[in-house]
Amino acid sequence: QVRLVQSGGGSVQAGGSLRLSCEPPRPTAGRYCMAWFRQAPGKELEGLAAVSKDGSARYADPAKGRFLISEPYSDSPGILGMGRLKPDDSGMYYCALDLSGNCRAGSQTDSSQFPYWGQGTQVTVSS
Repeated sequence: QVRLVQSGGGSVQAGGSLRLSCEPPRPTAGRYCMAWFRQAPGKELEGLAAVSKDGSARYADPAKGRFLISEPYSDSPGILGMGRLKPDDSGMYYCALDLSGNCRAGSQTDSSQFPYWGQGTQVTVSS
């Protein structure tokens, strides 16, 4: 069982920044796709961004221009950097991992691609 460990998040005022981390259980020697999703209360899971081992990234509309995804290395976790946060960005944030290959078109919004998930971390943005 592959378990991802998340850290970061918390509370911030609108316009602020936060950084989320996602630690895979072992060095990611082969190809992979890591992604970030979020879910606000009463809403569906929403895709944000996905990154392959080679660093190529894809962003969904809510993340474009404000969020930055980076891939995990052997000694560092995957990161989702979030800036210019808005109250609508509040919710539970999840990282996800697919070890079968690189990201493909639509990975940033396709939660069904990912068999492994982190435990989630709460982000709250106040106005």
